[in-house]
Amino acid sequence: MERREPALQEKKPKTSGMEKVAAFIVDKRNLFFLLYILALIFSVIASGWVKVENDITTYLPADTETRQGLTVMNDNFTTFGTARVMVSNVTPEAADALQQTIEAVDGVYSVEFDETESHYKDASALYSVTFDGTATDAVSIQAVQGIREALTGQDYYIDTEVGQDMSADLADEMGTILVIAAVIIVVVLTLTSRSYAEVPVLLLTFGAAAVLNMGTNFLCGTISFISNSVTVILQLALAIDYAIILCHRFSDEHETKDTREACIAALAKAIPEISSSSLTTISGLGALAFMHFGIGRDMATVLIKAILFSLLSVFTLMPGLLMLFSKKIDATRHRKLIPQITFLGKFDVATRWVIPPIFAVVVVVAAVLANNCPYCYSFTDLVTAKQSESQIAHQKIKSTFGNENMVALIVPKGNYDAERAVLQELEACPEVKSCQGLANTEAQDGYMLADAVTPRQFSELAGTDYEVAEALYVAYAVDHDQYGSVLSGIGDYKVPLFDLFMFLQDEMKGGNITLEGDIQDTLDDLFDQLNWAQVQLQSDKYSRMVVYLNLPEESDETMAFLDTIHGILARYYSGNTYVVGNSTNVKDLSGSFVQDNVLISVLSALFVVVILLFTFQSVGLPILLIIVIQGSIWMNFAVPTLQDEPLYFLGYLIVNAIQMGANIDYAIVISSHYSDLKREMPPRQAIVAALNEAFPTIFTSGTILAVSGALIGQMTTNPVIAAIGTCLGRGTIISIVLVLAVLPQILLIGDSIVERTSFAMKAPIDLTRINRTASGNMRVSGRVRGYVNGVIDAEIKGTLNGTLNAAVTSGTTIEPAAPDYALPQDATVWAQSYTEGEEV
Repeated sequence: MERREPALQEKKPKTSGMEKVAAFIVDKRNLFFLLYILALIFSVIASGWVKVENDITTYLPADTETRQGLTVMNDNFTTFGTARVMVSNVTPEAADALQQTIEAVDGVYSVEFDETESHYKDASALYSVTFDGTATDAVSIQAVQGIREALTGQDYYIDTEVGQDMSADLADEMGTILVIAAVIIVVVLTLTSRSYAEVPVLLLTFGAAAVLNMGTNFLCGTISFISNSVTVILQLALAIDYAIILCHRFSDEHETKDTREACIAALAKAIPEISSSSLTTISGLGALAFMHFGIGRDMATVLIKAILFSLLSVFTLMPGLLMLFSKKIDATRHRKLIPQITFLGKFDVATRWVIPPIFAVVVVVAAVLANNCPYCYSFTDLVTAKQSESQIAHQKIKSTFGNENMVALIVPKGNYDAERAVLQELEACPEVKSCQGLANTEAQDGYMLADAVTPRQFSELAGTDYEVAEALYVAYAVDHDQYGSVLSGIGDYKVPLFDLFMFLQDEMKGGNITLEGDIQDTLDDLFDQLNWAQVQLQSDKYSRMVVYLNLPEESDETMAFLDTIHGILARYYSGNTYVVGNSTNVKDLSGSFVQDNVLISVLSALFVVVILLFTFQSVGLPILLIIVIQGSIWMNFAVPTLQDEPLYFLGYLIVNAIQMGANIDYAIVISSHYSDLKREMPPRQAIVAALNEAFPTIFTSGTILAVSGALIGQMTTNPVIAAIGTCLGRGTIISIVLVLAVLPQILLIGDSIVERTSFAMKAPIDLTRINRTASGNMRVSGRVRGYVNGVIDAEIKGTLNGTLNAAVTSGTTIEPAAPDYALPQDATVWAQSYTEGEEV
């Protein structure tokens, strides 16, 4: 009797968890459309709730002197708005007349002008204007407009912070940039798309993500003007790849499946792929959150949130859009518009022993130059490609009369002798142009406000009867519990003029003292001046002195003189003193930059290495990729050194993290394609094919990021934003050049390093179902029936290298394994092809 082998029973393929999730999203697309419509409406409304911080010093560490001093100063003093107004091509006589014209403008408190070189030079007059309100008060803003109207017909320039709304200006500029960028992006997407109808799907997906991110910024409390202005464009440049990946997946699946099944299959495969791709970008941005300077945490929060919303939109909104546009996508398919770059691949193969040594030398030189980059920490004097009216005025006035560098000294209230001594010492310093405080502000007849006077001296000064002066002094002494001065004789009792006048004003307001005639009018005018001085120079706890320096805001000499100021204050005060100004900002920012520079560089590289380590299961490959991208970063920041142009430090910190986190994706794309292709063909052929396959992705993402950065750098007047845009655009271009023209050579000659440092993750591969495939290096133990580079039906125990598409019996194990070079793999064939001169 013939014995029959039991037939292998086919099992119905099971649906994976990811496929179930994908099917739910696709089938419930109308529900998701409704949710997105509601969320977008809410986001549009909520975007008006976002608070924007224009003062970058707000993000300084809490323990810095500038941050502490600004907090004390803002809580205790009023800083009135000021302006420097220069009128060119004017005679001295006309300049004197214009002073009176400006003084007559409503809202102008005072105008300082004389015929010294500080105010009149080269037929130009400079007026130092102080307004009745702060820089944001309506009275000051209207006064600036009044000055413009009063100077109509004159060649004038106004340098002021009054009425300057950085957020509004940036919003207008970014709106224009976004429109231009959108046109370029549409062109780029069209070139790299497979169907014209894919473009609106991509734009709708991104638009939803951008609106959701902007609408939820209010959850962050207050965000910086930097995050508020550049996030939309950076979000587009950093996250558009995610939508492109899903779009191309759908096109591939749709060739053999109907629309629904293709969309489900594409989404199920794309979710892990896109999530993995986003990790390097998120990790690079995450490094910013560790900065001591709070602007890093602010940008990291907003940008990471933008990436997450982009992922959410791609995973939950885009599948429905693909279903909606599927017929249009099928109807508008076109041939590939991006050419292949085989010529570049062949060049890379031919120069694999030449380019890497040259690259190594260039990287070393670039690292040295980047380390000597002329960083700056004050953007007042930076010149952007596009200049605002205020910036033009600042540069004109600076070129004629020089800078105005002001620092404020905040000291404990009450010690007028110490204030007087400090001001005298500072006035004697050649670095000081002028200084002002209560102790050197004249009251009348040579008396200063902080001078202590007797009743006799006060009666002569104020023009009152001696008896009235005595009565006032007695009341003052009693009010201050100084009864001994009354008993010992009030005639020798001395009180600082400022304190006495303020006491007199309080008594007159309370009806305890009444004066009549001219003296009342005189005192009323005096009280107005004293009140104006008090809100600026004295509070309940502190006194403020204002010092104008003959030094630039940022120089070694300026930093040294700040130490001198601290030394002078230490001789008269035991503590609680602060020096605040743009120069102290520079000192504190430069101190935090040293730490943040190392932190960002190390953390961004470390995070990316860890992710790549598990992605490629190799120690050597991540190191090779990091070398290329770090080299592009050094080259990027060697440029300012070669140009001898100052670079605002934030441009370096932020772009360093973004370039490492985002540009590394270009290297990953090429490396992934190469790793897959070299299993099927010789390495030299594989690298050429990998470049051809990866180029459309690199072209799309790289072009968008580079163009966005260049537009920001050229079209914004804000020096901080311009620095970030310029560095980002330049860095992206350098990264693209290196991954296309240097990385391939490094991968070819570094193959042995990568293979020797590779390791296998011991997670078994589930192939217990029919029609499942696996590829690469794997160990097989058990019965296999199917295709393994041919047909096989046998008991197998060993290592396979290739593609497996087979049915397996229960108990068969298949898991990844390192290559076994003892096996007679295709290496022999490859070697023969090289020996015989076969074209790669």
